[in-house]
Amino acid sequence: GVSPVSPIHVYTPREVYGTVGASVTLSCSFWSSEWISEDISITWHFQADGSRDSISIFHYAKGQPYIDDVGTFKERMEWAGNPRRRDGSIVIHGLEPSDNGTFTCDVKNPP
Repeated sequence: GVSPVSPIHVYTPREVYGTVGASVTLSCSFWSSEWISEDISITWHFQADGSRDSISIFHYAKGQPYIDDVGTFKERMEWAGNPRRRDGSIVIHGLEPSDNGTFTCDVKNPP
């Protein structure tokens, strides 16, 4: 049989503006009719302006934040979320012009 699937609604601001050298919070809130499982995972992806490729820059799983140790964000990212409060936000410090692009927050709440 197929197990029923309930959607998770993820909310992020359409546009976020920051100043070079400053910090910016990328907000990601979510809502699910199901309880928040211990296995919840949150992944942030970045697609630079003009690029076709999206890269994973941050992952939260099994109660721990994991900042990818490659790429331009590795030393400048901070976990600011709290899954129990339905928050998957991150902070990027020391903004650079090359940070311009599309950031995507992906939330999974198994089963």
